[in-house]
Amino acid sequence: MRELRHPSPDDLELPAVLHALSDPARLEIVRTLGSGDECCCGDFELAVSKPTLSHHLRVLREAGLTATRCDGRKRLISLRSGDVDTRFPGLLHAVLARDRRPTAAGA
Repeated sequence: MRELRHPSPDDLELPAVLHALSDPARLEIVRTLGSGDECCCGDFELAVSKPTLSHHLRVLREAGLTATRCDGRKRLISLRSGDVDTRFPGLLHAVLARDRRPTAAGA
């Protein structure tokens, strides 16, 4: 397998990170990875085709939100929470805290 490009922590840019998080499918991928476990491509339960899932994973990786490593024939994906938190403190915490949003009934 070819080597995948991952931006260094200093090269993470807020517009690219926010763009990557702007899509509901990519946001769900980040939330799934928020558990701290590595996931294979097949672990994501999204109603998208394989090419579309690959596209979403590439956008997240190129923005610096995820890391992908090869393990035999598998690609394991993890959230780069330490790098993102160092560069943009509190951003991932806010994104992953979806259940704490006020509801219309509680507002």
